[in-house]
Amino acid sequence: MVDKSKASIQYDSPALIIGGGIAGISTAIELLDRGQQVLLIDRDEECNFGGMANEAFGGMLFVDTPLQRLNGIKDSKQLALDDWFGAAEFSTQKMQDPLAKAWANAYIERSREDVYDWLKNVGIQFFPIVHWVERGDYGFKQGSRGNSVPRYHVVWGTGYGLTQTLIQTLMNHKNKHKLSIKFQHKVDSFLFAGSKVIGCRGSIEGSLAQAFQINSHQVVICAGGINGNLAQVKKHWDVETYGEYPENILSGSHPYADGLLHDEVSNSGGSIKNRGWMWNYASGIKHPKPEYPNHGLSLMPARSSLWLDAKGERIGPMPLVTGFDTHNLCKVTGQLEGQYSWQVMNYKIACKELAVSGSHLNKAFLNKSWLGILKMALKGNEEMVQWLMSDCDDVVVADNVPSLVGKMNELEALDIPVKLSHVQSAVQGYDDQIQRGLKFTTDDQIRKIHFMRQWRGDKVRTLKSQKILDEKAGPLIAIRTRIISRKSMGGFETNTRSEVVGQSGLVMEGLYAAGEAAGFGGAGCSGIRSLEGTFLSLCILNGRVAGQTIAAKLNQKADVKASASETENNKREISA
Repeated sequence: MVDKSKASIQYDSPALIIGGGIAGISTAIELLDRGQQVLLIDRDEECNFGGMANEAFGGMLFVDTPLQRLNGIKDSKQLALDDWFGAAEFSTQKMQDPLAKAWANAYIERSREDVYDWLKNVGIQFFPIVHWVERGDYGFKQGSRGNSVPRYHVVWGTGYGLTQTLIQTLMNHKNKHKLSIKFQHKVDSFLFAGSKVIGCRGSIEGSLAQAFQINSHQVVICAGGINGNLAQVKKHWDVETYGEYPENILSGSHPYADGLLHDEVSNSGGSIKNRGWMWNYASGIKHPKPEYPNHGLSLMPARSSLWLDAKGERIGPMPLVTGFDTHNLCKVTGQLEGQYSWQVMNYKIACKELAVSGSHLNKAFLNKSWLGILKMALKGNEEMVQWLMSDCDDVVVADNVPSLVGKMNELEALDIPVKLSHVQSAVQGYDDQIQRGLKFTTDDQIRKIHFMRQWRGDKVRTLKSQKILDEKAGPLIAIRTRIISRKSMGGFETNTRSEVVGQSGLVMEGLYAAGEAAGFGGAGCSGIRSLEGTFLSLCILNGRVAGQTIAAKLNQKADVKASASETENNKREISA
């Protein structure tokens, strides 16, 4: 608790950044580039500087890059914009948010130069093969459209390498003397003079336990979204889209992403929109070593695994396959009885195709190891699969289907028994389709796998026509998966200068938001469906734009002050 007997610490800074994630760091770099004095505060400890970006795999969506052209990919800004608007469903009656659309346009127009090239200039490299994610389920129809071509650029070194590089850029900046960073500082409220923001108040957490006040006329909120606070997630849950709020939901976002500053600004007249727009995942599992309540991991599911419902029936009529429409996977899972699913595969499939999202669980990319990449291409990720099999409560292993179903039914808190006949029918039916060959298969999952393997980025990590009941590929594995809360796609409504807009429609002078706090721009520039790879890069773009806007205002004020001073001096000279 804060010791109220201690006097409040006072800080003064022309520019204040709340949140030391990648959006806040990018904002600070931009301000230092322009010679401005900056105070950056973060709620966490210094050892966690950079926030959740340290844990990210590190994929970013870019359009018409040299790397795409090197991979033979023909892309254009217009094609990307058409894909974006189709996936976002901006043309529907519910999606009439002009500032969200403006940020979508801004990202497509500026991301290559202002993010991709900018990162290259500070030493970031990208894996040479561009990945193809979120392809869309049906084609070019609204709501089913995805990335028409591969656009997912993976940072060589993962999100951890990206974040640490930007931290080093910040800490080694030529204007570092103009930067002050304070950790374990939690903001509770904002200070206003009329409708203008003039600072904030909060408390220092940890051993100091003291109140503070910061006086600043340029305040940037980069404190994340709401998805680390499951009470907020439940409050804003989109029942119409995803079904009733799943009480078994897992948390894949940090608890400090609690949405409390959203509420604070909303109560002060700020526009907070679309908090029900979330980018969650349907393939969450319990974290073997949880760091906070309901802590989960998000799987990148095997394409050749079968998704079954709680009773063991194959989900359909369209089978679930990852890599096409993440939003739809959550919609389907949310409507299932029990709101969880089973993914059934064998050991060979798991090693070759299964992955877990995150930087430290993808060691070859994290360590920039070409030998590790080659080993994964040839043998798969056996170390990760063995870890899941031995340590994760949601994973069961058996040598045959009856034993597997028996172990599935032994898991705790299962009110819906898995039926052996359902699982046997699903697995045998799938294997029979593979046996017929591609010429005669009518199974959409097998067709999609064949389609995926046409792109070399997927061919190397997707098996060809792999049966589940392959005696040489065992043992069998079943993984219980459920929805995991991840990213907020709504938030502070911002214009394309990163200024927060009030409920009146006017700018709240002196207040800005960037990154996930702003729904990555405009309180929802991705609409209801992301093309993936836009989150880290939008944090950078939002932050850079905020820094540019603030620097321009501070320079303008300095020019006005200098001009006034010069005028006064001239008057004195004339008078003399």
